[in-house]
Amino acid sequence: MFFKKKEFEIVSPMKGRLIRIKDVPDDTFREEMIGKGVAILPEGNEIYAPASGTITTVFPTAHAIGLTTKDGIDLLIHIGLDTVNLKGEGFAVKVQTGEEVQAGDLLLVADFEKIRQAGYRLESPLIICNPEVCKKIVYSDPAFVNPGDVVMKFLK
Repeated sequence: MFFKKKEFEIVSPMKGRLIRIKDVPDDTFREEMIGKGVAILPEGNEIYAPASGTITTVFPTAHAIGLTTKDGIDLLIHIGLDTVNLKGEGFAVKVQTGEEVQAGDLLLVADFEKIRQAGYRLESPLIICNPEVCKKIVYSDPAFVNPGDVVMKFLK
């Protein structure tokens, strides 16, 4: 019996410029230590769910949210670089751990001007933390994106 490969999409969680993860000025993300993905240089303050699934982690510092899709993909939405040091300042989380979300649901509002003024970079990685479960990952080319635009596709 032959099984057809399924293609799944991950969409942009925010408005901004899509960039390659290798262009992010942070070794942890650039060297894919956490997983594979892309990053967005934001131009808006709202962060939306990049896929439907369950919120698995809301970091106490509100700078990152983990989500597991219905297809078993673990995603990390990380807002800015080194923003853990802000200890939650500039972030308003709109979801909680265990909550079911649909792609496009509002997850968080970030005050990117406040984050920038505090001296932090705004590049925001979107990472597949368990890429080994994907047969193939295809990344969209760098471009301006809006929430809901496809930024990654994967075969499972």
